[in-house]
Amino acid sequence: MNLLVNIDVADLASAQAFYTAAFGLTPARRFGDAGLELIGAQVPIYLLRKAAGSLGAGAMARDYARHWTPIHCDVVVEDLDAALARALAAGAVAEGTIREADWGRIVTVADPFGHGWCLLQFLGRGYDEITT
Repeated sequence: MNLLVNIDVADLASAQAFYTAAFGLTPARRFGDAGLELIGAQVPIYLLRKAAGSLGAGAMARDYARHWTPIHCDVVVEDLDAALARALAAGAVAEGTIREADWGRIVTVADPFGHGWCLLQFLGRGYDEITT
């Protein structure tokens, strides 16, 4: 199975600026003014320009205010403090403080398009620390 990550954004140029600065991704292929492939993660990430108010899933209008979704992406980092600083400098909004768990450290942020992201740093054996 191959996995692709598609992220709807209202403005492709500002999305490119955010995702390259916040997560160190690199632009690859362009699809006119409608999309951009970013590489540098384990799967390609596609930024798809979709106007606010256009119809999305379930005939719901796209809204780029902060929203909740049951599916989100985690960005695994080596240094959570540095990654958080980089994401905030790029335009992310922190949604709480760094939390510690038996498996590592985590903080949640929102991108400029309302999408939630978790930045996490595994410590020790990562999730194996809590595997039963």
